[in-house]
Amino acid sequence: MIPMAEKRRCDLALWTKGPVPETVVRYHDRRWCKPEHRDGELFAMLVLEGMQAGVSWSLILNKEENFRRAFDGFDPKIVAAYDGQKVEELMQDKGIIRNRSKINAAIANARAFLKVQAEYGAFDSFIWSFTDGKTVDHHLSDAKDMPAKDELSEKVSAELKKRGFKFVGPTIVYSYLQGIGVINDHCVFCEFR
Repeated sequence: MIPMAEKRRCDLALWTKGPVPETVVRYHDRRWCKPEHRDGELFAMLVLEGMQAGVSWSLILNKEENFRRAFDGFDPKIVAAYDGQKVEELMQDKGIIRNRSKINAAIANARAFLKVQAEYGAFDSFIWSFTDGKTVDHHLSDAKDMPAKDELSEKVSAELKKRGFKFVGPTIVYSYLQGIGVINDHCVFCEFR
């Protein structure tokens, strides 16, 4: 565990039950709400957010390296080519979330992701176009004020669904936009803004 009192942070107890794992602290401090522009990581976060539906984010973070291994480093070109045999292999992998719908969604999303890349030159250009390349900062005074979704996540969700993406409802997309830094929901007092 990382000592929580060293610096002022958002209320990470909202992210998990019980003691806050080091993986959650590291994610909050180094990645959450930080602008991400590398297409590989944009795809990785899309898969991880889809896998998180119905389970805790701390569980996903604890299994992240397993997901990266199982999904070939989240290379969308490789994932897009997965077949039924690969799906069955993933269904046997105890290191990841073994949910057939989520696995199939990751494959469908890889295919849709590649189409967006071809159209925009980079998925980064597409996803950041919703905010003209700027981060939306909600200047939250309390993490309890953080919405589960908003107008932006509803708009992005609708566009992703139209393009064939799966597991991209407005709540998952809101979390995704936070995860890639399009939305900054660090509390105003947080030293990791």
